[in-house]
Amino acid sequence: MGMLKMITCSPVDEYFKIEDLRRHNITEPANKEKTIAQHENLRHEIEKSGVHVLNVGELKDHPNSVFTRDTSFCTSEGYVRLRMGLESRQGEEEWMAEILSSLGKKCMGTVRAPGTVEGGDLIFAGSVIFIGHSSRTNDEGIRQISKILSQIGYEVRATDVPKPYLHLGGMMTVVDDDQILCCHQNFPEEFFDEFNTIEIPAENFISGNVIPLGNKNIIAELSNDAAIAALKSKGFKVHTLDLSEFVKGTGGPSCLVLPS
Repeated sequence: MGMLKMITCSPVDEYFKIEDLRRHNITEPANKEKTIAQHENLRHEIEKSGVHVLNVGELKDHPNSVFTRDTSFCTSEGYVRLRMGLESRQGEEEWMAEILSSLGKKCMGTVRAPGTVEGGDLIFAGSVIFIGHSSRTNDEGIRQISKILSQIGYEVRATDVPKPYLHLGGMMTVVDDDQILCCHQNFPEEFFDEFNTIEIPAENFISGNVIPLGNKNIIAELSNDAAIAALKSKGFKVHTLDLSEFVKGTGGPSCLVLPS
């Protein structure tokens, strides 16, 4: 398993220009110098693994545009244009759609109002798409994207995302072709049929959030002790990075990359 390309967005100005933290779902202001250095380290670690990074500039007046994962959903057939569940993020979908189209990607469909779907609630595993029903992804959004994806042959499996998780990606990651890191207690019993699970306790909102780089290489946030230990015990090489300035924005490692 591996990604040919990941789209990232460097924090330069917008991530730090926040007057209303609650409106953007950011818990506390980030330290600019540390944030920029952490993002540079992340990009460097991804590129070291052989994955190409396309780094884009922030969208004006959208501090959360650094979290590229949520803006779109890419498959080998093309991308689905999503619709943000957080009002202050709306507009990022159009921005990312323009970027993907400029790369020659085909738009397979669009989530339209009143539907909302954020990319952190969509996880691709072979022919299966796992979908989270969260505060950001609603019933109508799930209905629309399920129709788009099932028409091109994907099996859709949906489940509720409990608090404190923002997205499904906070409590699970497909780390290899048939292996899933997950906070198992949060999922229905048969949700991961045909997959092997690496089970970890549900300790915080990024417990299950890591970046798979292929060839059993994983990026994990430095503080995510349970996931790091569990992955190492299964033979994964875990690259730990301090991404604490993005955790302040309620994001984990995978929130910062859009596999394309």
